[in-house]
Amino acid sequence: MFTDYSIQAVAINAIPLIFAITIHEAAHGYAARRLGDNTAYLMGRVSLNPAKHIDPIGTILIPLMLILSGSPFLVGYAKPVPVRFDRLKNPRIDSIWVALAGPGSNFIQALIWAVLLIGLHAFGVNERFLIAMSQAGVTWNIGLLVFNLFPLPPLDGGRILAGLLPPKQSIALGRLEPWGFFIVLGLVFTGIIGSLWMEPLMGFFKVIIYYMTLPIQMLL
Repeated sequence: MFTDYSIQAVAINAIPLIFAITIHEAAHGYAARRLGDNTAYLMGRVSLNPAKHIDPIGTILIPLMLILSGSPFLVGYAKPVPVRFDRLKNPRIDSIWVALAGPGSNFIQALIWAVLLIGLHAFGVNERFLIAMSQAGVTWNIGLLVFNLFPLPPLDGGRILAGLLPPKQSIALGRLEPWGFFIVLGLVFTGIIGSLWMEPLMGFFKVIIYYMTLPIQMLL
């Protein structure tokens, strides 16, 4: 649980979290542009400027409510990147790639932070701030990756599932989108997502990153 609210602790967590959210959203826009839709690019959303992606509710209010409620997980979302799926070259398949781009960027960032953490230990750098930030970078990015993969629209996992399902089932799933975040928030505050989704999948991705970085650990 996040319980340390000192300036240093906030900085340790805020820096990797801002990168995680910003790159996640920019990745959606970048993927959409490469696959035929310039909407996000023309609106300036393919940007590493955090201000372009902050959502007052998802980025500020929900995490704050979770902190105050004592939740063991802090989750949230940024301002969704606008995508015109009808402009994609192959809307059904390309929509899956656009949705995967955000969580994929978080996985890559988690891997980079893990490599940095290994390098700090290998070269005897005992700067606690950098070590703690690297650990936070791994945790935040895996957390955002797993949360966004939850298979309910408008989360990325819901869009991926909609692209994989037959048209009839995909349309039925899409009808849940207006209520999706309310359902997810209910599951978050009751602890269901935490125990049945976040915990096991975060552990799974941490194991993957461990084995992917194992050659570097052995080399250093």
